[in-house]
Amino acid sequence: MDKNKENEIQDKYGADEIQVLEGLEAVRRRPGMYIGSTGQKGLHHLVYEIVDNAIDEALGGFCDKITVKLLPNDIVVVTDNGRGIPVDMHPKLKIPAVTVVFTILHAGGKFGGGGYKVSGGLHGVGASVVNALSDWLEVLVYRNGKTYTQRFERGAAVTDLEVIGNSQTTGTQISFKADPTIFVDPEGYSKTILETRLREQAFLNAGVNIDFIDEREEENTTKNNFFYEGGISSFVEYIHQKRGLTVIHPQIIRFSSTTKDDDAQVEIALQYNNSYNELILSFANNIHTTDGGTHEEGFKRALTRVINDYARKHKVLKDSDKNFSGEDVREGLTVIISVKLKEAQFEGQTKARLGNTLVRTLVDGAVNQEMSDFLEENPSVAKVILEKSLAASRAREAAKKARDIVRRKTVLESAALPGKLADCQLRNPQETEVYIVEGESAGGSAKGGRDRKFQAILPIRGKMLNVEKARLDKIYKAETLVPLITAIGCGIGEGFDLEKLRYGKVIIMADADVDGSHIRTLLLTFFFRFMRPLVEKNHIYIAQPPLYRLTKSKKHHYAFSDAQRDEILSELGGGVDIQRYKGLGEMDPEQLWETTMDPETRVMLRVNLEDAETADETFTILMGERVEPRRKFIEENAKYVQNLDV
Repeated sequence: MDKNKENEIQDKYGADEIQVLEGLEAVRRRPGMYIGSTGQKGLHHLVYEIVDNAIDEALGGFCDKITVKLLPNDIVVVTDNGRGIPVDMHPKLKIPAVTVVFTILHAGGKFGGGGYKVSGGLHGVGASVVNALSDWLEVLVYRNGKTYTQRFERGAAVTDLEVIGNSQTTGTQISFKADPTIFVDPEGYSKTILETRLREQAFLNAGVNIDFIDEREEENTTKNNFFYEGGISSFVEYIHQKRGLTVIHPQIIRFSSTTKDDDAQVEIALQYNNSYNELILSFANNIHTTDGGTHEEGFKRALTRVINDYARKHKVLKDSDKNFSGEDVREGLTVIISVKLKEAQFEGQTKARLGNTLVRTLVDGAVNQEMSDFLEENPSVAKVILEKSLAASRAREAAKKARDIVRRKTVLESAALPGKLADCQLRNPQETEVYIVEGESAGGSAKGGRDRKFQAILPIRGKMLNVEKARLDKIYKAETLVPLITAIGCGIGEGFDLEKLRYGKVIIMADADVDGSHIRTLLLTFFFRFMRPLVEKNHIYIAQPPLYRLTKSKKHHYAFSDAQRDEILSELGGGVDIQRYKGLGEMDPEQLWETTMDPETRVMLRVNLEDAETADETFTILMGERVEPRRKFIEENAKYVQNLDV
């Protein structure tokens, strides 16, 4: 670079180039930093922040009724019967406290001032962030026998706080409309997502009554009430009922403990079922810690120790036997862990992981004492839990042997890859992809049509195993799955290693009919249960082959839906030959390449894992043993089906 030019640029970079974002401007400029995203997740986060403030009132014992309404034009209204946000003048800022709460970041009753002993709000940004990201927000405060109101637009107060009447009650009502210039889909509130969150809060705060009312469509208004006196025990019961899981002991095991200084408490409810999957839902100050943390670590460590100690003491495990692993003792376990503490240390603003070390000790001690006592006092329940752990341990050992046999076989045969696999030439996973194709004819067309440089083809044949009903040892004996595990190269379960991935894209290519849908679902269940990082890191794709080929004057057009077929027909006019593809095998290699495999023209769906818990629940319902929950799920979701080929 020219020296004079360089000096000129350096001269320009002075103090005036450093931007200082005033007030809530930083939130509007970088919303993702505060609510995670400007998509649907962030939109719902606005509602959560306001509801969490009401829940904080409930935690303090000041509120037992919360109402959440969705009104036409996607207006959200949250009402609680708490104390009402303070309206007196702030001593330093000389403006009403309620104005401070909505216009200044890091302002609130959660910083050791005695407003809240326990709170989900970490940084005191909830109300002000919602205000900053709303087109408008109005607050009504019922306090001191009066009703106060103030209005804000895009974070700024447009009216002063004023008294508009008297009030016999106390509480707060906040109405807001998300800013359409910030959110991708400001009309994207999901009734299901909000109900799930509100139900969760009602379980975690026994005795709090939460109403959810959806009035967006006048002719289709719905109202649900969430109130659970049984608290987290009711939560465990609800999960088992909804997922159609059969419990193996009737009693829900529940216990709690508090630190000596009363600064932290833990509540745990657990029960075992007949599935092979564990479900740990942990919460800190009512916030779902999806990435776990010290409370989960303390629980896992203590439960493994307690069950091993009991098994040794009662000679279920002999001196020569290995201890049960953590996975063994948690097979089929559903557990809710709820901690409430004065100074919660979350990792990141999204509050996904708890970091307090004292919580690990508290939970460990509670499980160690209470679970040990329970097993001694309930030998019949202890017996079924130990039998479950023993069966899991034996299956794990059998899986290890089966895995070793599979590995030895491939070494002895000096062919580490399955014989049916047509591999590609490139070896860098960032450049390669593998198509999993059902059937010989479709596999033949795919092999003929692919680009050998970067595309591999793995045909699979035979009955696909439903892994939702199988332990790990069965996976290693499944003829359709072993070649798949070997081809992908990462292993499965605990031994999964993403660094060994051989193909950056793993593409499921099945027929566009009921059988193809079933195969896709079975494969997705397998990836979710045993190769979950592949899904989490966006390596799984679903190919979209066309349903129709329309030919006129020897020129081909492809349609991927009935609507697209009709659109093409209207454009082409008469004299069109229509071919309905019943399977991939009906396409010749060139057609398959052109429509489904050519990166320049193909359409593929990438499988995302936005919510692992929801996915877990869906796979359990759809692929589990009980029919009734599956029937109910299909009835409730049938209206969302767009293309059905029977």
